Amino acid sequence: MFIDESICLLQIMGNWTSCCSYSSPLSRRKDANGAVNEFAQEGEESVGNLQHISEREHDDWNTDPSVHPKVATIFLERSKVENGLTRKQSQSQIVDFRSLKKSSSCSTIYLDDSTVSQPNLKNTVKCVALAIYYHIKNRTSERQIEIFDEKLHPLTRDRVPDNYDVHSPEHRHIYKFVRTLFNAAQLTAECAIITLVYLERLLTYAEVDITPANWKRIVLGAILLASKVWDDQAVWNVDYCQILKDITVEDMNELERQFLEMLQFNINVPSSVYAKYYFDLRSLAEDNELTFPAEPLSKERAKKLEAMSRVFEDKITAEFLKNGLKKWSSLDNISSTTVARKSVAILS
Repeated sequence: MFIDESICLLQIMGNWTSCCSYSSPLSRRKDANGAVNEFAQEGEESVGNLQHISEREHDDWNTDPSVHPKVATIFLERSKVENGLTRKQSQSQIVDFRSLKKSSSCSTIYLDDSTVSQPNLKNTVKCVALAIYYHIKNRTSERQIEIFDEKLHPLTRDRVPDNYDVHSPEHRHIYKFVRTLFNAAQLTAECAIITLVYLERLLTYAEVDITPANWKRIVLGAILLASKVWDDQAVWNVDYCQILKDITVEDMNELERQFLEMLQFNINVPSSVYAKYYFDLRSLAEDNELTFPAEPLSKERAKKLEAMSRVFEDKITAEFLKNGLKKWSSLDNISSTTVARKSVAILS
């Protein structure tokens, strides 16, 4: 879903504002030497009117993980840098106290309660926080934009330390910040995955890095936008001001507006991209021994799975009869153009 700026209206705090009714201010970016440079958004005309979405297709579509389903996610690639070193060190040590993983047997089947359509909220938020941690820790440059700088736009009235941009936050600090927002706003696990997609899209489109100086405001902007896109009853900007009591509505509105512009108003997340990020988060959890809790398969859940399998079996049977094939026909004699070859698991 692309937003057409020529006809769309944004509702910010109850006021309808046309996307093209103002001239976008120049954004400010800090380079590696700390110098501040002003620049216009890509595709922006000199008069301040935004370019039509059809005229500014992203040039690197084939290399953008937030758009292309086959491009590797940035966080998983960056996590491998440290995981490789950690894995080598752990191979030389004997760890007897490591928690044992539950394995299925003939009598018991272990399943976790997280699926691609209904992820586990707590574990998904933990994984997203871990992905952000690796983004910060293994960043390759220090590109920043003023709107995300916590020194220039503090989230609290507390004094920001002089070395706020030096030390990378720990995973538990990132998780605490994200968890607080999700619990207070009652956001879903799917929203956490969309947040990560928008975050990586921002890094690609705006050519900015997530650093100790800007990670909170980048994450806040991504959560704000993801909650409005995903949830039918989205949290208003003023509600976030109740969670972060020292931030103003005007600051939240400006953060949202500039975040949208840097995404080039591309808030579409294909289902294939969503699924890729979900499974890459599970891979990240497994690599870091952040396991999803597994429970024995109960009779009630087994009956639900069996019912779902029977529905799918009836669908396949109907396709067979529609194409003049018998139910017991060998799948080797069925062409891929006639019906999709899929295996059906039925618990009995």
